[in-house]
Amino acid sequence: MSITAKQIADLRAKTGIGMMDCKKALEEAEGNEEKAIELLRKRGAMKAAKKAERETKAGIVESYIHSNGQIGVMVELLAETDFVTRNDEFKGFAHDVALQIAAMNPKYIGKEDVPADVLEKEKEVLMEQTKAEGKPAEIAMKIVEGRIGKFYEENCLLYEPFIKDNTKTIEELLTEKIAKIGEKIVISRFCRFEIGA
Repeated sequence: MSITAKQIADLRAKTGIGMMDCKKALEEAEGNEEKAIELLRKRGAMKAAKKAERETKAGIVESYIHSNGQIGVMVELLAETDFVTRNDEFKGFAHDVALQIAAMNPKYIGKEDVPADVLEKEKEVLMEQTKAEGKPAEIAMKIVEGRIGKFYEENCLLYEPFIKDNTKTIEELLTEKIAKIGEKIVISRFCRFEIGA
């Protein structure tokens, strides 16, 4: 099947991935754009995994003040080089992360940032709720594990649906940016201030 330049250009406009990668994905997906996007996402995840061991020595602090002046956010993003931190794509991602934090008010970045005592207390509460529903112990454990996943989604930045596109999480967006920019990127820390909170 022959892939047209328009198909390649359209896919590139949607994904921001290079022309050759878009062409290969479209050929592999036999012209099906949705399948091509899925292939590009999978490749992006593999590229991101390969970069995971690299050191991040450069970064920026992005700030955002909500228009009503009631919410402010500062977030630190790290990358491997200064060159990338000056890149508009990187800066745009930093701004999107700051907006996400302002809107969703996460408490932690990822699972590993949730203190053990907080997690244990949450599991205890969920177990009590599940037992009160009359579930047998072995089923209750599975239900609690599922609800802990929901706890992470509601409290950890990486697992939240992205406010500008709820079909992907912040973690998936981060993976895409790593694949597109070509360097390891880390959301290292943030703080959020809200008047009266």
